[in-house]
Order: sequence, then C-alpha cells, then structure tokens
Amino acid sequence: MQLIEFTYHGLYCRQADVYIDAHRAVPKAIVTHAHSDHARPGHKSYICTTASLALLKLRLGRHIQAAGVNYGETFLINGVTFSFHPAGHVIGSAQLRVEYKGEVWVISGDYKRENDGLTEAFEPVACHTFITESTFGLPIFNWRSQEVIAGQMLDWWQHNASLGLPSMVSAYSLGKAQRIMHMIAHAHIGPVYVHNSIHKTNEVLRKQGINLSSASEIDPRLKADQLANALIIAPGTAKPGQLSLQLKHAKKADASGWMALRKFRQNHPGAAFVLSDHADWLALNQTIKDTGAERIFVTHGYQDSFAKWLSEKGYDAHVVGSAKATEFIDED
Repeated sequence: MQLIEFTYHGLYCRQADVYIDAHRAVPKAIVTHAHSDHARPGHKSYICTTASLALLKLRLGRHIQAAGVNYGETFLINGVTFSFHPAGHVIGSAQLRVEYKGEVWVISGDYKRENDGLTEAFEPVACHTFITESTFGLPIFNWRSQEVIAGQMLDWWQHNASLGLPSMVSAYSLGKAQRIMHMIAHAHIGPVYVHNSIHKTNEVLRKQGINLSSASEIDPRLKADQLANALIIAPGTAKPGQLSLQLKHAKKADASGWMALRKFRQNHPGAAFVLSDHADWLALNQTIKDTGAERIFVTHGYQDSFAKWLSEKGYDAHVVGSAKATEFIDED
C-alpha cells in the first residue's frame, strides 16, 4: 500500500488528505518540528507536537491556525491514525507514525540518537515502511560524544578568556543554541550572552517549563572590557549590528556536523566543533534496524548513496527527490 505519496507539495497522505512537512502552501499540514525547512508559512492549518506549538507561533506568527498533540497520543483523520514520537533532533521534534488498515509507515523528520540531556530522547518506532532523512548519510560522518565536544568548547573558551578575548559561537536559534547552553552550564569562565532571536526562543521554551541554563540577551551598551571573558551565541545569519566594534577581536567558532568536512572548515575560519543535531552514519543504520522496516525511502542529504547502500544490504530502498547535501540546507 502506498500510504504516503511524494508530490510537488511534499509528503502527502491521500486517504487523510493531509501533507507532512509540506514545502509549499497547503490546506492542512502536519509538521514534525519548528525548523523553517519543515514548518513553512502559508498553510491554512497546522498540527504539531504540543512542545512545538508555541515555537511554531513564534516563528510563523501568533495568527496561524495550529493545534498541538502530545507524544504518543493518537489522532484520527478520515480513518487514518496518526501519532507523534520523540525524534531527539530539537525540543518538540517528532517522528510521525501513520497507520491505515494495518499498514504502518513512519516519517522520521530530522532525528538524533544521542541523548543530549535537554531534548526529548529519540524512541524507535516499529513500522513496515520508514521514510528516513540522510543529511549525514555517509560513513565519514561519525560523531564524537557530546561530552568530548563540550570539553573541546570549554577549553577553547577558557583559552580565549585567559587572553582577554570574547568567544563567539555560531549556532541556530532553535536547537543548537540551547544545546550549547546546556553543555557549558557548569562552567564558570565568564558570562553567557545570546542573540535576540535565541533569547526569544529561550523565553518561549522557559514558559513551557524547559529548564534552560542562564544566558542574557546581549546588550549593545556593553563595553569591550565587559565582554573580555564572555561566550556569545548567535546564529550564523546574524548581522554585525551595534556590537561589531566591541566584538572586533572576538575569537569565532562554528558548531555543526558540516565541520567534519574540510571544505566547510576552510570556508569558516576559526574554531570548528563537529556538533550535529542529526544522526550520523552508524545511528542512521541502527535506526533502520530498530524500526524493523523492510521498505525504506531516503530523503534529505546523501540519499542516493545511502539508498544504494541499503539496497546492497537487502532492503527495498528508494530515493525521494534529488537534492544533494552540498551546502547548509538544514538547521543542523
């Protein structure tokens, strides 16, 4: 049974007449998480996890028609049973289980297998057909533990502080920023400041009971000497703004899975921390085993190579789309 179709607008369940992570405006969309490449503007209505609801409204506008559903809670649309299950990617992220007449499909969304201590931990979901992301679907992507990366980051920050220089890390405003805050929460090297977009996200998360470590919105009135031992977290898209002079000598770093590739390190001078909110090669393979699925559809990233590998391992594997992971295409 082809329960999920791959259409111009995105993943589509015809029986329920609903799209999943639609990339063009549709009447009804189920959204796996609040990142902009999955939660697009313009849909008439949205269904997401309860933990993602306020994040969707922050990013898309309070006016949107949206409903939140708890993890594990089922909801029916025209005889099709849906439920969200933790994906471990960012707070509120989910896999979507879809069942109709005994046939079960799972759409992974984006997922991470390592428990970062902050995000709802990933849970494998049994199914007949699994639609998996493959953002880092090559054997060269093999993540070191979060504890190791945290140690590297703290050593870098401590060294910069000893020289009287601020440290500035580029990180997405939803997911990576909060994870870094959690990773360095026990450190007492200096103050932690965040960009306005991260601060707004933090406030939404705190209001729904997420216990985030302390970080202040960066104030443009701060003097250079007040930032000498500070850690500043800002999205890579942030414009220099009023603090550009004070941060002129700041030591900069990128925290992303893409930093495992030399070409990305060369294009982003400064420190490079290989920290991803996606599954690496081993975790992708383990997840597919854990689902028990015989048919696999591969999307997002190195899908051609990964689907070929799965076919050689005996799976009924297929590619969805043709985009290659050649640039920062996701909020990694």
